[in-house]
Formats: sequence, structure tokens, C-alpha cells
Amino acid sequence: MRRLLVLCSAIIVCDTMFFAALTPLLPEYADELGLSKAGAGALQAAYPLGVLAGAIPSGYVAARCGVKPTAITALLVIAGTSVIFGYADSIVALDLARFLQGIAGAFAWTAAMAWLVAVAPVERRGELIGTVFGIAIAGALLGPVLGALASVLGTGPVFTAVGSVAIGVAVFALLTTPPPRTALQPISYLWAALHERRILGGLWLVALPALMFGTVTVLVPLRFDELGFAAAAISVVLIVAAVSEASLSPVMGRLADRRGRRYPISIGLVASAAVAALLPWPERAAVLAIVTVLAYCAFGIFWAPAMSLLSNASDRIGLDVAWGFALANLAWAPGQASGAAVGGALARATTDAIPYLLLSAFCLATLAVVRSA
Repeated sequence: MRRLLVLCSAIIVCDTMFFAALTPLLPEYADELGLSKAGAGALQAAYPLGVLAGAIPSGYVAARCGVKPTAITALLVIAGTSVIFGYADSIVALDLARFLQGIAGAFAWTAAMAWLVAVAPVERRGELIGTVFGIAIAGALLGPVLGALASVLGTGPVFTAVGSVAIGVAVFALLTTPPPRTALQPISYLWAALHERRILGGLWLVALPALMFGTVTVLVPLRFDELGFAAAAISVVLIVAAVSEASLSPVMGRLADRRGRRYPISIGLVASAAVAALLPWPERAAVLAIVTVLAYCAFGIFWAPAMSLLSNASDRIGLDVAWGFALANLAWAPGQASGAAVGGALARATTDAIPYLLLSAFCLATLAVVRSA
């Protein structure tokens, strides 16, 4: 079990570290390519749009071909797109590379999480999912570090190194025994699943934090840039935020196993509503840094209990676990993309306060539904 836990975490880290590397570089790309907030949001949104495109195919391929070949193929594509992104010098090439890696990311997440849940004991799912997320988030610390290094050493060499790591993890996956194959379920099972209240609730609890993170990853770096923080300073803030978020993820997974999923989800909704309402107002970079760390912690509370809820609900209706995590990708992608693209465009048309206050309202409305259920 420990080997599999390490492998699944490593697969996800390969994806998240590249995804996170863009955030501290976003102001530089905006300056070099003349991007507005909406343009920067579109670049950030290209990855989740790729996840959206790859969500359902990832479930089909993982269920039909197995999680092992799906994971290996995804890692090889991540390696290739990392190199392309590193040497791209136009917004079209950058957007395309991010989009393709998003597709590969959907396959990587579906394969890794389905592989883990297929082997994990039911009573420990929340804890193990939380542990993978915690390790993956901690690994995503490499993203801001890579972003800072890329701002000094150049994006080409740094992102080529990322690709080399992905190839190494692919070899690790090749040498690991896969779980037993299950009978292939038709795609019509997904339609039936989308009529289940618990499935829909779990999907919204994946989409909501994705919406919040998508907004923050665009607006916060640009706000830091306005307040005088360079890419390296932004990276430090994001590293601290990711460490804090990672430390909470296993705790929330264990809490979900022991006290039920409603309890940590309610904590996350209250904390997220409060911190989202605070984000637009800091006028000093140091204060914004503190609020950003709190935001990452609050938004990250949802992941483990929401994923655990989805996997258990999938079991209850007999849905293949690969399809269940494909649905999770399908929920995460539009949330992350909308947060990045719509949040950036809305902030440009009005002020940063409008998207943040809308997010706070979404959290409060969700809390009312959760408490009344």
C-alpha cells in the first residue's frame, strides 16, 4: 500500500508542479506579451479547459485499458508539453501547451486516484485520499520554486527538467503491479449517476473550491505585482500557502472518516466565505500575503471529504471508480476555468471585490444547503 501511495502521489505531483509554476510567472508573461487580466485569465484557464476536454475520455480509457497504461501515457504527454511550454514564445503556443497538458492531467488524476481507491480499504479512503492530496500539494510547492527558477534561469531548461521527472515517474509506474481489471461500463452509467443527489453534491463541492482557486491564481499574483512583489516574492507566499494547505488535507480526510463529511465541509464553507470577503481589501503586500495563506487553507479543506464522498457514492450505485473520478475532473475543470477566465474578466470590467464577494456568497448559500440536508 505504501508503494502505491507514493506512486499515486508522484503521478499527481508531476501534474501539479507544472500547473502551479505558472502562477508566479503570470505577471512576467502579462508584461512580455501585453496580456490584460482577461488574457492572463485565459492563459491560466487553458489548463482546466484541457481537463474538461479530457475528463470523460480519461474515465473511458482507464476503465477499458486499465489505470497503469493510462497513467504512463499521461505522464509522457505531460513531459512533452512541459518542454513545449518552456520554449514557447507566443500566447497561442503557450495556450495550446497548457490545454494539452490539461488533457494529460485529467488522464493522470483519473488513473492515479482510481488506482488508489481500487486497493484502499473503504474505512480509510478519506485518510488516504487526504494523504495523497497533502503530498501532492506539498509537491506542488515545486511549482512556485520552478516559477522562481524559471524567472532567473529561463523557462526552457527548467520546464525540460520537469519533463524529465515525469518520465522517471512513468518508469516507476511501469514497474508497479496494477489492480485487477473490472468489466467495462457503458457511458450511459454516467447519465444515471448524474441523477443521484450525493453524486451531484460531491461534484459541486469539487467545483466550488476549484472556482475559488481559479480566481485567486489570477487576481492574487497580479495584485502582488501592483503592490511591488516580484516573481520570487510571490513564489515564497505561494510556497507558505501550499505548505499550510498540505498540512490540513490529511487531517480533514481523517476527520471525514471519523465524524462524517458534513463536518469538515461546513468548516471549509464558513472559512472560505470569510476569507474570500477579505481578499480584495489589503493595501499592503504583507497583509495580502497573510490573507492568501488563509485562503489556500480554507479552500483546500474541501478536497479530501468531497473526493471521499464521491468515491463512496459511486460505490453505492455500482459506478466504476474510474468513471467516478472522471466526473470529479468534469466538475473541477469548469470551476477552475471559470474562476480564472470569468474572474479575471469580471475584475477587469469592475473591481477585484466583485468576483471575491460573489464567491463568498456562493459559500454561504452552499452552507445553508449542507446544513439543511
